[in-house]
Amino acid sequence: MPSEGIGGLLKARVEDFRVEESSKVPALDEKGRFTVARVTMTNWETNRYIRRLARSCGINKNRIFSSGLKDKRAITTQVLVIDAPRKKVESVQIPDSTIEVLGRTHQKATMGDHDGNRFTITVRGCCDESGNPIDAKEAMRRVHEIREGLSEIIGSDAFPNWIGPQRFGSARPVTPEVGKAVIEGDFESAVDLYVGMEGTREGQESEDFRSSWRDEKDPGKSLEIAPDRLGYEKSMLEHLLKKPNDFVGAFKTLPNSLQLLMVHSAQSLAFNHSLSCRMESGIPIIEPVEGDLVAPILSNGRIDVGKMARVSSTNLVRCQRNCELGRLAVTGILPGSDSNHASCEPGDFEVKGIDAAGLSDVDWVVKEIPRLTTSGTRRALSVPFRDLTVEQAPDTNDLFNRWEDGPLEGDRWHPEGASLRLRFTLPAGAYATVLMREFMRSPLDHY
Repeated sequence: MPSEGIGGLLKARVEDFRVEESSKVPALDEKGRFTVARVTMTNWETNRYIRRLARSCGINKNRIFSSGLKDKRAITTQVLVIDAPRKKVESVQIPDSTIEVLGRTHQKATMGDHDGNRFTITVRGCCDESGNPIDAKEAMRRVHEIREGLSEIIGSDAFPNWIGPQRFGSARPVTPEVGKAVIEGDFESAVDLYVGMEGTREGQESEDFRSSWRDEKDPGKSLEIAPDRLGYEKSMLEHLLKKPNDFVGAFKTLPNSLQLLMVHSAQSLAFNHSLSCRMESGIPIIEPVEGDLVAPILSNGRIDVGKMARVSSTNLVRCQRNCELGRLAVTGILPGSDSNHASCEPGDFEVKGIDAAGLSDVDWVVKEIPRLTTSGTRRALSVPFRDLTVEQAPDTNDLFNRWEDGPLEGDRWHPEGASLRLRFTLPAGAYATVLMREFMRSPLDHY
């Protein structure tokens, strides 16, 4: 890509990152068991909010169902299905959130149920590669240039479908490492990593806490200095205090969705490595070659993995034509116990990706927690984006501490640089931060 990007920081304040799920409300029936609510959260990560909501409703957190997990530092709107009486949900008051009860339903929500997400994202401090500020006109020119370049290389308004840094943790990429330990049945390592792995920009309290655990492995001592915000880590250690060496039990104190996310994160690492191998080879990601597995694209932009076809010499031209028309997508592997691999050269990329992720010798069967066993699936190698608009965003003084401290060595943003607001829609499962990385080209911890 010829452009060097616009640089800058995301989430310089919570209001700079907004996401609204595009989802059908479950069929309503006043005789239904569950309460359906549309919830808008400010600076709440979905799992933590569900935990708080469950406590307010007097139910277990596993009785609240969502179709997607959203980041903390954002304003997010999504539909939740709650196994609690309507009046109970209506009476809940949680800071920095609003709950609009829509009715009752017989249906649960499951992960990935929603069609997509509409994003409104502000990037601040745009600058060139040398760190010099750029104005809004130049920043917008670069965005449009990159958009045109993506269209030429990949396809009309599409980008490589990398799994984004929030799946791994941009400041503390712990989830794939925990996931690998879980898949290998090593829950002691899984807990050690989740509690003790070092991060960046976490703050001194968190650094001291994690260091304490790494050095002494004493739940009581570590709990004494545990910051309140590390609630999941504290729950793990509280369990170990009551039941020493029950590392499976300690891991299970995490929300079920977060436990599964660890395994999915390991899968995601293999997918990203495979995609990287393919792109480095120069083989296109939107046009199939022999050995590829292609899947139909649904009206919401997601793929139908139940109707995949293998590309061969006899159907190659037809598959290429349907990919060009946006009817089919080339897919890559999210490995599991019953993975469907590509063949020929695309299959070689998948094998290399799995090996690079350190997952060549695992069977993906989690005997200790069978519900974490994954059979594997496929994911589109490229993803479309729709309705992109770009405009200059107003300046504001209400920015977080990192902005006030100024750029550090290795940063790529400038306080005098322009601020841009971008709006776009992505299918469910695609990452807004990945598209923003195409435009920004900033270091990972800028997202």
